[in-house]
Amino acid sequence: MAAIHATRQDWQRFAGKRVLITGASGFLAAYLVEFFSWLNEQGQQEPVAICALGRDLGRLRGRFPHLSGRADFVPLVQDVCAPMSGIGQVDFIVHAASPASPRHYLHDPVGTARANTLGTLNVLDLARAAGARLLFLSSGTVYGQGAGTRPIAETDFGPQDPLDPRACYSEGKRMGEALCAAYARQYGVPTGIARISHTYGPGVALDDGRVFADFVADVLAGRDISLTGDGMDSRPFCYVADATAAFLAVLLQGESGAAYNVGMDSEMTILELAELLARLAPRQGTQVILPTKGKEVRANVRSNGHFDIAKIGHLNWRSTTSPAVGFERTLRYFLSV
Repeated sequence: MAAIHATRQDWQRFAGKRVLITGASGFLAAYLVEFFSWLNEQGQQEPVAICALGRDLGRLRGRFPHLSGRADFVPLVQDVCAPMSGIGQVDFIVHAASPASPRHYLHDPVGTARANTLGTLNVLDLARAAGARLLFLSSGTVYGQGAGTRPIAETDFGPQDPLDPRACYSEGKRMGEALCAAYARQYGVPTGIARISHTYGPGVALDDGRVFADFVADVLAGRDISLTGDGMDSRPFCYVADATAAFLAVLLQGESGAAYNVGMDSEMTILELAELLARLAPRQGTQVILPTKGKEVRANVRSNGHFDIAKIGHLNWRSTTSPAVGFERTLRYFLSV
């Protein structure tokens, strides 16, 4: 939290304001809730009213038990796909209500598409009525396939099959972005878009289904890490506190109707990640197990690469937490809870 605060944004712009965060109990949104609560605890400015919106009161209370009863924490139970009535005045909105893991959005493709289209329409209408500034948490999946090996800039797009099972997420994010840009042009609603790459850190769901969560779950359970392929596929892993600082930079400084890449500008292979977590594992002697000889080793398809972060660099942001530091912090968090 202190590292995010040290990025020296104009935090006074949040003083005495109401911030609505949809999907508040989700991994990325929850970190924003934690930051605003930490900011209030510093006592250096008038408190931010944190309106944490989710569909399940029990889940909100379970994720934020330490904030229960605080005057600055307002849990709101509502489906973002329903009209946003009774919310009251808000000054900033972060729309993060959507599954992000393939394991979850493939299970509920209709709900995923609705949250990113109908849900986005609803929060945009609220922002228009309230005069609020809105940040939409999008995804690098909007870039489609075949981006090549060079860093992906905000103007680089490849083909995307709208009938693919994953399109509920990627096409939903594309439409959500289009709506943000349309409301900015037609109604003057100040909107920012964060296109997010692979993000990890304290609080990530260990059953998330993505490779970094699987590996963390393995070492916490005292298991060796078993690879299903050659491990040569690569990913850019961004620490959640760095990503949160980027979201706040776009929310406060971003050009309206514009998108900004948020992620690491370098990659590591899946094998390198497995070896790193084996070294960090609390159980000495944790091994990385490759497929046995004689068994066909599947060569993984290369990932879509890493982002070009030059554009968000103009907002004085870059990811600074190395995977060695970030994953050590992540393991320390789970060992302490």
